[in-house]
Amino acid sequence: MPAGFSDLEIKLWLWLLMMIRPGAAFLAAPIFGAAAVPVQLRLIVALAIGLAALQVQPVAMPDSGLVSISGFMLITGEVLIGLALGFAVQIGFSAAMMAGEVIGNAMGLGFAGMIDPASGASTPALGQFLNLLGTFLFLALGGHLMLAAIIVDSYQSMPVGGPMMTSEAINSLVMFGGNLFAMGLTIALPVGFSLIMVQLIMGVLSRSAPALNLFAVGLPATLMAGVVLIAIAVPYLAESITAALEAGLAMSRQLAGG
Repeated sequence: MPAGFSDLEIKLWLWLLMMIRPGAAFLAAPIFGAAAVPVQLRLIVALAIGLAALQVQPVAMPDSGLVSISGFMLITGEVLIGLALGFAVQIGFSAAMMAGEVIGNAMGLGFAGMIDPASGASTPALGQFLNLLGTFLFLALGGHLMLAAIIVDSYQSMPVGGPMMTSEAINSLVMFGGNLFAMGLTIALPVGFSLIMVQLIMGVLSRSAPALNLFAVGLPATLMAGVVLIAIAVPYLAESITAALEAGLAMSRQLAGG
């Protein structure tokens, strides 16, 4: 074997090890973890980020190799760290989807579903609209670049084979997951509250005029009011979704610090 290829196998194993944390983060993160994103592209990006992290923090392979108990524990730790970093961003991203479900149910569009390309599940049409809005805002913020930088920085505080996340960091991630409902309701509050007022008015009209066909008048009125209110509240919705995305990135950055 030529001298230049003597350590090729060690380098390949090292590159494979450096791909684990970015690959796990992309699996749980928004956009990257979508089913529409090819696995080959995900692997290439994970390798590129892993090589950049290798220049920041040199890594040594375990003496017994990766195919061992110590190597299995090392891989498990890398997977858990990557999933935590990506899942924190996913929580902030999911607030837009939840807000769309709340607004859609208030408008009477809970039955209008679409297939979400990211998860493959059926979601309300309005939730899909806010999901697309969140995707554009995430890319406009440079969230994909921020996530890559967070993953690279995590190797300094949590190097491969070094200390893992503390129990306080894991507890903070769990508590941050509870903020998903608060962030989703905050995004949906202006439109949702106004639609509830419209429904209350329709209820008063139905009591004052019993002959009025509520189903024939209430649903079109609620739909029309919902469309107008969404058009008016789009700037506020964008600001609230941006705040949720920034909160998710901030949580991921906090986890990267150990």
